Amino acid sequence: MSDSTSLRPASLCVFCGARFGIDPATRETAVQLGTLLAQEDITLVYGGGGVGLMGLVANAALAGGATVIGVIPQFLLQREAGHPALTKTVVVETMHERKLQMFERSDAFVVLPGGIGTLEEFFEVLSWRTLGLHSKPIVIIDQGGYWQPLAALLRGVVEGGFAERTHLDHVAFVSELKDVLPAIAAMPRTAGFEKRLDRI
Repeated sequence: MSDSTSLRPASLCVFCGARFGIDPATRETAVQLGTLLAQEDITLVYGGGGVGLMGLVANAALAGGATVIGVIPQFLLQREAGHPALTKTVVVETMHERKLQMFERSDAFVVLPGGIGTLEEFFEVLSWRTLGLHSKPIVIIDQGGYWQPLAALLRGVVEGGFAERTHLDHVAFVSELKDVLPAIAAMPRTAGFEKRLDRI
């Protein structure tokens, strides 16, 4: 078990790609993450896909005996992108509902490599965090340096005066899977300072 058992999330939402990407190591990390969640008895909440990294994480978690909850819009099921054998599949009408359901069912968020959809999901929970709407930890697994441009972008937003430096504390970047749960345990659980606005 993790050394951070007292602050271990009961459920963890994973944002990741519906494709595999070009780095084979990313696929292995996805499998290892699913296995870790099963070993730690943490429920996986994710987008319900049976494709790409999403499917790899879910399959590994299921193989280890974890509870896996997928939240997927009806139109993606019609495209046969859904996973056929989850513990529970929640079917919603819109992408907005999907993200809200995933948020409400999770204690923390982990981001693996992914594309535009993964970025959208990440930025929404980060935006809500900066607004003080939640204090759930957000951890990015920077597989092979994939997310370094994102880290630089976030720093640039702060340095450009469009976000508080404390907002960088709302996201932890880790390069190794073993650091995910300790990073979640170490992240602040307070709502933070009220977001500063520049009044005209």
